[in-house]
Amino acid sequence: MATLSLSNPPFSSEFTIAGKSNTRRLINCAFRSNRGKRISRFRGGLVVLSTEKKKKEVWIWTENKQVMTAAVERGWNTFVFSSLHRQLATDWSSIALINPLFIEDKRVLDNEAKLVATFSEISSPQQLEQLQPAYEHADNVIVDLLDWQVIPAENIVAAFHGTRKTVFAISNSPSEAQVFLEALEQGLGGVVLKVEDVEAVLELKDYIDKRYEEGSLLGLTKATITGVQMTGMGDRVCVDLCSLMRPGEGLLVGSFARGLFLVHSECLESNYIASRPFRVNAGPVHAYVAVPGGKTCYLSELKAGKEILVVDQSGIQRTAVVGRAEKEATAIPVTSLKVGDQVLVRLQGGARHTGIEIQEFIVEK
Repeated sequence: MATLSLSNPPFSSEFTIAGKSNTRRLINCAFRSNRGKRISRFRGGLVVLSTEKKKKEVWIWTENKQVMTAAVERGWNTFVFSSLHRQLATDWSSIALINPLFIEDKRVLDNEAKLVATFSEISSPQQLEQLQPAYEHADNVIVDLLDWQVIPAENIVAAFHGTRKTVFAISNSPSEAQVFLEALEQGLGGVVLKVEDVEAVLELKDYIDKRYEEGSLLGLTKATITGVQMTGMGDRVCVDLCSLMRPGEGLLVGSFARGLFLVHSECLESNYIASRPFRVNAGPVHAYVAVPGGKTCYLSELKAGKEILVVDQSGIQRTAVVGRAEKEATAIPVTSLKVGDQVLVRLQGGARHTGIEIQEFIVEK
């Protein structure tokens, strides 16, 4: 079956992968790689950005009790209040263990009036360049970009690069928060999520959880091909991602939920096609494919904008976004595998319901 074949000839374990590769919209920046680091040319200088992931902080700014409850239940207990809402902070502190902070002028104070952060509103690139946070002994800086589309998140990251302070950006939605946390691959140290909608908290927490899956190892097992069977015609899915894959990377695809094969990308040139490092010739429409959160979906369900799991030959995983999923009727041959060849397999529980692993007896043939 096609799920047993690689999109390209089997890859070697000699490939070394350093850092993370994502496509990003860059303003006034030009990148080149340097042994796993990213170098940004910004405002006439070079800024070296490490690709190492650091834990991001999330503070919440809300007047909605349900939002507060949802945030606390998910481990976020630092809340920002205006100086006019001290009574609200007192009321919430009586029912939940929270850390209230209060904005007064350009300072952010805790319950004991100790300085925690500085607060600045920025409405132009010129203001950002001139920003010199007062109170050097404050460990945190909160920046409220009144129009972040005028001042791209990349500029904020570059402006505060090298500082030991944790820089937060006010975010009015999970999508804004994601931009600030990912800009220039490094992102800001945290965000202040200013919302009145519980769903916004749930969505951001889901994103944070998926983000920290990246870089962790999935156990891959070598499996030996014991038989090859031709299956004839079928509908095949080609998955094109919004980011490039390196040698050794691909998607986890399989006909059975209990075992997914690492199907290599088309990043290696062959005698038939040029390199297409964004594409995986994944397999037939019925096959499962791994997506973030330990879940699977059918290849037929993939569409532009859906997140998918990219894995390399060492089991290192990262999240990518589908740019296009092409379905076409074609023969589904096994072109390069033969009995005795070895492939990499992700073994997991056998039962799935709507892509989620469950404890249930099930037989797949």
